[in-house]
Amino acid sequence: MKVLGIETSCDETGVAVYDTAIGGAGGLRAHAVYSQIALHAEYGGVVPELASRDHVRKLLPLVRQTLAEAGMDVRDIDGVAYTAGPGLVGALLVGAGVARSLAWALEVPAIGVHHMEGHLLAPLMEDDPPEPPFVALLVSGGHTQLVAVDAIGSYRLLGETLDDAAGEAFDKTAKMMGLPYPGGPQLAALAAQGTPGAFAFPRPMTNRPGLDFSFSGLKTQVLLAWQGSDRSEATRADIARGFEDAVVDTLAIKCARALDAAGCDTLVVAGGVGANRQLRAKLQADARRRAGRVCFPRPALCTDNGAMIAFAGALRLEAGQQADAAVHVTPRWDMASLPPLATAAGFGNGDSGLENAATR
Repeated sequence: MKVLGIETSCDETGVAVYDTAIGGAGGLRAHAVYSQIALHAEYGGVVPELASRDHVRKLLPLVRQTLAEAGMDVRDIDGVAYTAGPGLVGALLVGAGVARSLAWALEVPAIGVHHMEGHLLAPLMEDDPPEPPFVALLVSGGHTQLVAVDAIGSYRLLGETLDDAAGEAFDKTAKMMGLPYPGGPQLAALAAQGTPGAFAFPRPMTNRPGLDFSFSGLKTQVLLAWQGSDRSEATRADIARGFEDAVVDTLAIKCARALDAAGCDTLVVAGGVGANRQLRAKLQADARRRAGRVCFPRPALCTDNGAMIAFAGALRLEAGQQADAAVHVTPRWDMASLPPLATAAGFGNGDSGLENAATR
């Protein structure tokens, strides 16, 4: 089955083709991402209306480009998957409208995919993919969650952030320190030049039981340190390093607790912050000490992309899950409400949990 994947949840337009006949990393026939960073840089953050309009401009040309790179004609598509949520409602509607229109015209099935399930499953496209059960750390600009994956489609939330997500804390801290948009990658690059231990910030919520996160207080501590410093480039790098180390250590401590709580030794890490080099190194070292395993998608598939949507959609389409031609999006969508892959019955009649969730 050749599935076209469309991702338009925020400020990246992503398109990909995944072929289930090949499978694994080889099943990704082609993928392309257009980033709106330059568009939103002037405003220091994503402007939803501008994001939606840019998806309208870029999506169809990107579909044509991706099909050409895959050596395919549009009539070769066997199914269409699109991000139905969570995300910006206007941006989601652009992708959903195009996807449903293509599926209707081609008379092929289509399915709305949960954005975070796409991230969670992205490492399964790599060579030697992990088998459930495992624990997933979903860490991005909008989400920081620990999820127990009992089976594909069967998820239990173990812990989540009570305020800022880790990626959001990176971006806001970078902005406080005068770094250009997008701040997260800029701050990580600056931290690589800093001296470890020059600034020691707290590891929030690690001195108490539980698997929830909180990064707002850490952000305040960094602001106070920055305001009281000489604001030299060296000091800025040292503060950035102290902040990054605090976030990485906090995530690692909570991941170890989650693995213990779930009784497994495999950790999957996905989302934009999953590309952070310090986080990868720390979690890999921890996995070696535990004689366990940690799995990441390749860095290009950590940020929002169409490949993860095509893959997640292909799994559900092959399980017989699809729905009618109506355009459904869900800006806020609990991943625990998704049906497991084994529950294909009821799809197509509008009564499934997936489609009911996607109409709100």
